[in-house]
Amino acid sequence: MTPSAGLQAADLGFFVAVAGAGSLSAAARDLGISTAAVSKRLAAMETRLGLPLLVRTTRRIHATPEGEILLQRARAILGDIDDLQQQLGRTRDKPGGLLRVNATLGFGRMHVAPVISEYSKHYPEVEVQLQLSADPPPLDEDAFDVCVRFGAPPDARFVATFLAPNRRLLCASPKYLRERGTPQSPKDLDRHNCIGIRQGSDAYGVWRLTPAACGRGGKPAAKARQRAEAIRVRGNLTTNDGEIAVNWALDGHGIVMRAEWDIRRYLASGRLVPVLPDYATPEADIYAVYHQRHRAVSRVRSFVAFLSERFRELG
Repeated sequence: MTPSAGLQAADLGFFVAVAGAGSLSAAARDLGISTAAVSKRLAAMETRLGLPLLVRTTRRIHATPEGEILLQRARAILGDIDDLQQQLGRTRDKPGGLLRVNATLGFGRMHVAPVISEYSKHYPEVEVQLQLSADPPPLDEDAFDVCVRFGAPPDARFVATFLAPNRRLLCASPKYLRERGTPQSPKDLDRHNCIGIRQGSDAYGVWRLTPAACGRGGKPAAKARQRAEAIRVRGNLTTNDGEIAVNWALDGHGIVMRAEWDIRRYLASGRLVPVLPDYATPEADIYAVYHQRHRAVSRVRSFVAFLSERFRELG
């Protein structure tokens, strides 16, 4: 094989940048070259490999099946190279290199981004890329170094560092409850407008409620031995953005189930009030999740430690 044939090492970073940019023009801006140059280099790669890697449309690009394989392997290889450089070329006490962080939209914007701003002042040699997404990406894609998530992953290949306790609460505005009445049991939710949130792998339209462990006076309640009730709820408003759902609840449209961190200030001010407080919802503690192989990488260790310290305030 001649040096110009097949896949070359420099192609890996180029392809990851182009595929991740979403369009050729965006990739050109990221790479600091013209769109025509990006298109020409990509076409040359495909010619050398004899395979189409990206499907181009007027505004977007997406990977072919072969392109997906190349993208996953290229990310893994580049990550290994970056980790090796960390271990060989830098001391363990001075983090540096690229750190890719993922978090959900509302929580990432409100809590993770400010921590990154502070972290960057302490560790200017680390280049941090934060991506916010409505649905958490699959961990095995290896597209991120650290993911801030609700709930620990079941996969033993990943490390889950506890950051802060969290729980989901049902709540509504006083105005809505005055007009529609306050539910006394989960079955009463059938008569209410429940605001839907389509996010992650949670079953849409199903709220799981478990009777509280104790009754009045702290005595064990007989119903505490019951299993969680899966309540199918309905409503005329649905979104994939939790902040929008909370705003709808504030406007008096219905009952919403949301993480405590997102509604704490509204509960404190009285703009929202708890609904069915004697029933517990699925746990949603906050974790920093990363692959086992990143344990020794100083930028990952320092960032997770920094997150843990700052997030103690949330607890």
